Amino acid sequence: MSEGFLTTHVLDTAKGIPAAGLAIALYRVSGNSHKKIAEAVTNEDGRTDSPILPKGKFAVGVYELVFKAGDYLRATGQAGAEPLFLDEVPIRFGISDPESHYHVPLLLSPFGMSTYRGS
Repeated sequence: MSEGFLTTHVLDTAKGIPAAGLAIALYRVSGNSHKKIAEAVTNEDGRTDSPILPKGKFAVGVYELVFKAGDYLRATGQAGAEPLFLDEVPIRFGISDPESHYHVPLLLSPFGMSTYRGS
């Protein structure tokens, strides 16, 4: 059994606060196939309450986090005109070490986003 796990969080860089209430889906990617394996909503700290991919389910492979940024931006009055510049934000990444902690955060504003492998 692997000891690694995956966490994420979202920071609203336009407001300078954690992005609470933002829905996230996690997919396992294989070729053109996407299989949803988890869903979560960020808490008041902009984090999920538990790892989005916990120990025991963590495996080498390609994954995609899809952040429902548009719903969050609409709910916080930051959306602007439709269609939104950022709506669903996918981040595809690979896990190569099943024993590590992977942390994939999203820094979000209505017109920009960035990510990195955190700790």
